[in-house]
Amino acid sequence: MARCTVERLMRHLGLQGARRGKALRTTAPGRSVPCPLDRVNRQFVADRPDQLWVSDFTYVSTWQGWLYVAFIVDVFARRIVGWRVSRTMTTDFVLDALEQALYARQPDKAEDLIHHSDRDSHHLKH
Repeated sequence: MARCTVERLMRHLGLQGARRGKALRTTAPGRSVPCPLDRVNRQFVADRPDQLWVSDFTYVSTWQGWLYVAFIVDVFARRIVGWRVSRTMTTDFVLDALEQALYARQPDKAEDLIHHSDRDSHHLKH
């Protein structure tokens, strides 16, 4: 039987294949925590360098276990300006990526720099 046929039939029956490995839960959204003000209104555009930085983190499965990668992107330059890798998902490794970006770019203090991250990033363990 063709793979696509099996996929279609399983989808129709609401079945899923077994997944190997341990399930990974990255964040636990807290509804009681107020959501920070969204200063960019989902408009990710910048007129100059170091005007708007966005950050996020992701996870990667390796033979040694999960690794977490945090990164800061300058929206104007469309390039990563700071990043960190960690074996644990803690707030510190995300802040280290931000500190690396600040040290590397040294944005002008007279100009406003907005750092935007998604809501789940502040639900990391301390």
